[in-house]
Amino acid sequence: MREDHDVALATLTTMRVGGPAARLVTVTTTDELVDAVREVDDADEPLLLVSGGSNLIVADDGFDGTVVHVATTGVTPESADFCAGALVRVAAGEDWDSLVEHAVTQGWAGVEGLSGIPGRTGATPIQNVGAYGQDVSQTIWSVRTWDRRDQAVRTFASGDCGFGYRHSRFKGTDRFVVLDVVFQFEIADLSRPIAYAALADGLGVPLGTRVPLADARAAVLEQRRSRGMVLDADDHDTWSCGSFFTNPILRPREFDALVERVGDRLGPEAPTPPRFAESDGRFKTSAAWLIDKAGFTKGHGLPGPAALSTKHTLAVTNRGDATTSDVLALAREVRDGVEEAFGVRLVNEPVLVGETL
Repeated sequence: MREDHDVALATLTTMRVGGPAARLVTVTTTDELVDAVREVDDADEPLLLVSGGSNLIVADDGFDGTVVHVATTGVTPESADFCAGALVRVAAGEDWDSLVEHAVTQGWAGVEGLSGIPGRTGATPIQNVGAYGQDVSQTIWSVRTWDRRDQAVRTFASGDCGFGYRHSRFKGTDRFVVLDVVFQFEIADLSRPIAYAALADGLGVPLGTRVPLADARAAVLEQRRSRGMVLDADDHDTWSCGSFFTNPILRPREFDALVERVGDRLGPEAPTPPRFAESDGRFKTSAAWLIDKAGFTKGHGLPGPAALSTKHTLAVTNRGDATTSDVLALAREVRDGVEEAFGVRLVNEPVLVGETL
């Protein structure tokens, strides 16, 4: 365990903004993680957990409390059976994309579609990370946590995690600290069926085809790089939190109202907004489509310090010297513009600390 003071939180986040942490404690084992959290709670002080910092925006004033930086490691196979699959326990601080790469080399299928996503493994169940037709709830067996209220280790089976679109029982609460995650991977040389049209096109296969795991991973990385969604220190389009807004999920009458608003704004020949049926009768639509059609095109905001990515309208980016205030001002402009145009209020995906949108 290491303790530092007045460390700029911008150095721990992929958006590269945020003021100093009054106290920063870096933990490398699960016991250290629990001990650090207990110490702060016993002192009744403010606590902020940071792992990969890929879904986090901290105020320019920083955080006046203790930041626990989760740097725990460990990928431990617990069982392997061709029928039941491979059960693998992964420490919360393990780099997510490194885990995906390892799974592909080991012949563990189920997360290859989640290649290139920044952050650490312990954060993935919190918002049920997903992309290209996969999400982590499809492979999570259990999540082991530290319950700050009951001061006890508590394990949740997958069915008890409350997984939904970018949601789980762990999101929106500071009660549970993820210690490790157990995944149940399929033992296979081939990927899960390709369920995303652009990915299938890139691979040159029909939807539903299974391809070699390495091919699936390579195709996903190519797709993500083309959208500025693979971290690259030399590419300001990747100085972001990835998708800044979640895709809206609308009731049928809300979607009908959206179609009407689109027609009013774009004319009688206007395209119909993307629509994807949800199991509860609602429809998911595309935040990126709404942003673009509301007039916020790629690169909007340039040459300012914060701008939409030149590769993907859904990413708010730091062009090199942006502050948190700059980033949030642009995000508010986009959110309010979409609501004014189409009556749909976008919801931010990254967690905001010391700020509101």
